[in-house]
Amino acid sequence: GCSTSTTARPAPPRPRPGPGFSLPAAAPLPHLLPQLRSAMSAEPAPAAAAAAAPPPRHRALVLTGFGGYEKLKVQSRRSSGPGPGEVSVRVHACGLNFADLLARQGLYDRLPPPPVCPGMECAGVVRALGDGVRDRQVGDKVMILAKSGLWQEVVNVPARQTFLMPAGMSFEEAAALPVNYITAYMILFDFGNLRPNQSVLIHMAAGGVGTAAIQLCKTVENVTIFGTASASKHDALRSSGVAHPIDYRTMDYAEEVRKISPKGVDIVLDPLGGSDTSKAFNLLKPMGKLITYGVSNLLTGQKKSLVAMAKTWWNQFSINALQLLHHNKAVCGYDLGSMDEEFELIGRVLSKLDNLYSQGKIKPKIDSVWPFDQVADAMRQMQEKKNVGKVILVPEAPKEESKKEEN
Repeated sequence: GCSTSTTARPAPPRPRPGPGFSLPAAAPLPHLLPQLRSAMSAEPAPAAAAAAAPPPRHRALVLTGFGGYEKLKVQSRRSSGPGPGEVSVRVHACGLNFADLLARQGLYDRLPPPPVCPGMECAGVVRALGDGVRDRQVGDKVMILAKSGLWQEVVNVPARQTFLMPAGMSFEEAAALPVNYITAYMILFDFGNLRPNQSVLIHMAAGGVGTAAIQLCKTVENVTIFGTASASKHDALRSSGVAHPIDYRTMDYAEEVRKISPKGVDIVLDPLGGSDTSKAFNLLKPMGKLITYGVSNLLTGQKKSLVAMAKTWWNQFSINALQLLHHNKAVCGYDLGSMDEEFELIGRVLSKLDNLYSQGKIKPKIDSVWPFDQVADAMRQMQEKKNVGKVILVPEAPKEESKKEEN
């Protein structure tokens, strides 16, 4: 992760020496003497000082406090080598996720308190190995999954949190893959048990998880996809394989689904929470499955909304085991963030995704690429739901020529 940076908080004004100048009471003189002595004795000779190069530094995105877009700042950090069992990676691209928007507003409890460096996924090149690392080499191209701390030019992470990129994949694609595709895969296949001839309702179908879920549905024969998104995105959705795009802004999506499929659907992916979870449950056919994996209804504006929080909490879907028994339906909850110790499980899913990528069956769709300095615009793009596909952050301004050439 990132260490606390001194630039995160403004330093108090320094007292000016003058008549009556005294040291602050909090630091009595005798207490400071040993520090002063050691500082004086440790002063290097001028020649040695010139020879000692300053420690290398790198840029990182830091959340300085909770609130609006301006709370994320690019700061300079001291770079260090990898610890035992770690690899040091030069980052080329990072993924932006819905949880990062919630985190900025203080609504995501898995992020340590600010000042903190966000970022759950990135891709780059291994530049150094810590002691005991055997299964990675300098020069390996890797994807990384972590709780936070990845929006930096250089990261040190446990080697087991890195996964080799498939041949031919760009860094942007590799940064777009882990969170969204692992989520979509596990929801559809591990919980949803998706089979040929079934139907699926995908909310926010043009977003990161939505795009991944559509592509994964297409790997199963004759799956009918209903997808909600604003009208401007319907053509893109149709061409990607959504049979029935629904404009949630102007229509009741539950009514629209019932018009086409009176019995409902087999699987609903619910990233919304609140009252939408109840609607999802009611839309399920017998033996249908509802997988809830988010609370995007909490997000209304740039800053935290207590009204949205209260409404989402008040409308929270609740059902007891006996009711479930009579309905012949399943309700599942999924949170990738809570599986941060399940390296083998995640690794198995990623190797299946790598195979699908190599076969040309899935391909991360990149909506836009933004340099670190424009993180506010990148977040706005996602929060105002303008994106079709993945929003990517890169440490440097993207070069005009294709990044493919780096592979």
